[in-house]
Amino acid sequence: MAVPYKICMSLYLLFLVFIGLGGTFACAQLEKFNQPAKDDGSLSFLVIGDWGRRGGFNQSEVASQMGKIGEKLDIDFVVSTGDNFYDDGLTSEHDTAFEESFSKIYTANSLQKQWYSVLGNHDYRGDAEAQLSPFLRKIDSRWLCLRSFVVNADLAEIFFVDTTPFVDMYFSDSKDHTYDWRGIASRKDYISNLLKDLQSALSESSATWKIVVGHHAIRSVGHHGDTKELMDQLLPILKANNVDFYMNGHDHCLEHVGDTSSPIQFLTSGAGSKAWRGDIKGLNKQGVNFFYDGQGFMSVQLRQTEAEIAFYDVVGNVLHRWNNFKLLHPTI
Repeated sequence: MAVPYKICMSLYLLFLVFIGLGGTFACAQLEKFNQPAKDDGSLSFLVIGDWGRRGGFNQSEVASQMGKIGEKLDIDFVVSTGDNFYDDGLTSEHDTAFEESFSKIYTANSLQKQWYSVLGNHDYRGDAEAQLSPFLRKIDSRWLCLRSFVVNADLAEIFFVDTTPFVDMYFSDSKDHTYDWRGIASRKDYISNLLKDLQSALSESSATWKIVVGHHAIRSVGHHGDTKELMDQLLPILKANNVDFYMNGHDHCLEHVGDTSSPIQFLTSGAGSKAWRGDIKGLNKQGVNFFYDGQGFMSVQLRQTEAEIAFYDVVGNVLHRWNNFKLLHPTI
């Protein structure tokens, strides 16, 4: 018996939808957010990490200086490199620590801009899903935290990467800590898909400046040192796609380390509150341009052909300043 034409067409359209969905799932993309630059095309922002302690351990003092520098530089947004709430993240989206460690601390007018945040290992020890919840944006509209995503800021694209699942220790030797791995059904698949999505996004980017942000350091002479898993799996992708800066927290210090085999600069800003004096491993000192074992934060100013990075201490002193110039049209 012949199948009616309408049924054939319906089955065909269903097949096309199925193929289309399959292609979508196979080629997932990182969610992208647009962040306008200034009218002159320039961009400026602050970077802070490892901060959420209800104002303690000089968090409030660092926040005060961020407000002053933020006003001076007319910042467009703030980047948080993770470990947003200590000691064990948030207990739920209703946890008062969110307001007590964020909304009531970063009160300066200049800091009332969008905050782009990633999760750190301490955030995973609590209710990680809570920090990702849109409910928190209703409490404080500045807050935007996802596992991995992209911010398109015209002359720069910033790629936020969820680095905690890369670290073997959290799975093999958790030291009596529990981690909220909901949303990561298969660690191997999660990391593989994330790296594929990052590779795709980086290769498609035509931004003048490419910046990758994660919680864990690729290179550090601080307490935790280099993260081998990121050196093996993430760094080759950054090098292959001409990434300019990798920014992170995790080590409670300020650092600037240059890569010895590429133009990538490794910038640690994890000194938002508690820090440890003299906590230096220094196992791999190659490329170290600056290290400070106290509290503070970092600023980034970008123009078409110039980037300026500055590190500040808890009273606002500039500890280290570095300029990088980019030749847009290299001579052949």
